[in-house]
Amino acid sequence: MKLITLPKYFKEYHWSNIAAMIKNNRQHPGVCTDEFRDRLVVISGATSGIGYLTARKFASQGARLLCINRNEKKSADLKAELEKEFGVSCKYIIADLSVLADVRRAAEELQRLDSPIDVLIHNAGVYLTRRELTAEGFDKVFVVQHLASFIINILLSEKLKSQERARIILVNSEGHRFAAWGLRLDDLNWEKRRYSGLKSYGSAKLAQLLSMLLFDEHFRSTGVNINAMHPGAVRSETGQENGAIYRWVKRHFYDKILRPTEISSESIYYLAVSNDLEGVSGKFFNLTTEEEPAPPALDREAAYEVWAKSVEMAKVPDILIKS
Repeated sequence: MKLITLPKYFKEYHWSNIAAMIKNNRQHPGVCTDEFRDRLVVISGATSGIGYLTARKFASQGARLLCINRNEKKSADLKAELEKEFGVSCKYIIADLSVLADVRRAAEELQRLDSPIDVLIHNAGVYLTRRELTAEGFDKVFVVQHLASFIINILLSEKLKSQERARIILVNSEGHRFAAWGLRLDDLNWEKRRYSGLKSYGSAKLAQLLSMLLFDEHFRSTGVNINAMHPGAVRSETGQENGAIYRWVKRHFYDKILRPTEISSESIYYLAVSNDLEGVSGKFFNLTTEEEPAPPALDREAAYEVWAKSVEMAKVPDILIKS
C-alpha cells in the first residue's frame, strides 16, 4: 500500500489564521496624525498608485522625500507637484529595479547621503501573467519584489545601524500565501514548472518575508526596525505590464470591488511614524493589524536557505557572517 505524503507545512495550517486574515482585510487602518517634519523618507515606486499617495501623505506631514523611480518625466512631475503644494524637498534617483546594476547604484547613492534615512519604504512591485527574465537571467518578479529590497537593505545596513534609529517598511502582500508549500529554490526561474503569475508573485513575497526574519535578527538592539505589511485589497497600478485584456478586466471588474488606495498610504504612514510601533520589528501587518503570516513565512531554516541564495544571486556581502 502506497503511503500518501502530505505537503510540507500541511499540519501547520489552521482555519483560525485564514479567518483572521479575512477579518483583517475588512478592518480600517490605524491613523497617525503626528507630523514628520524635515525627516527623510526614501520610497521606491512613488510615481503611481500606492507609492504616489504614500509620497503625498509624507509630504503633507512635512517630510523630505527621496524617491527611487524608473521614469524621469514622471519623477520630475512628482518633484514639482510635492514641492509646490507642500513646500517640502523632493529628490529622486532614476533606477530600474529589475536591473541589478541599477539597484546597486541606487543603494550606493543612498549610502553616500550625509543625512540619516529615517524611513525606508520598499514599495515598487510588478505582477506578470507571463514569465519574463531579466538581463541577468532571473525571474523579473522575483528580482523586483524581493531581490531589489534585499540588496538595498544589505548595502545600507551599516549606515542605518550607525544612525541608531530607522524604520524599514516592506510593502508585501497576503499574496505570499499563494506559495502555500514554500519556495522552490531549485527553480526560481520557472524552467521546471508551468509559470503561474500568482505563484511567482507569491514566491517572491514569501522570499521577502523570510529574509525579513534574518534582517530583524541582524538589526536587533540597533534601533533599526523592519516590518512587512499587506497594503489591503486596493486599487493600484500593479499589473499594467500585462497587456490590454488584463488592464480592461482590472479596470471594469477588479477595481470596482477593491477598496480606496488611500487606506494603504495611511497604513504605511502609521507603521512608519506612530509611537505605537516603537521597538516593534520582524512582524507582518494586514494594513495596521498585526497578523501571523502563512507557515512557510515562519520557517527559519528556509529563511537561511533563501538568504544564501539571494546573496549568491545578488553578489552582495553576507552581513550575517561575523568577521
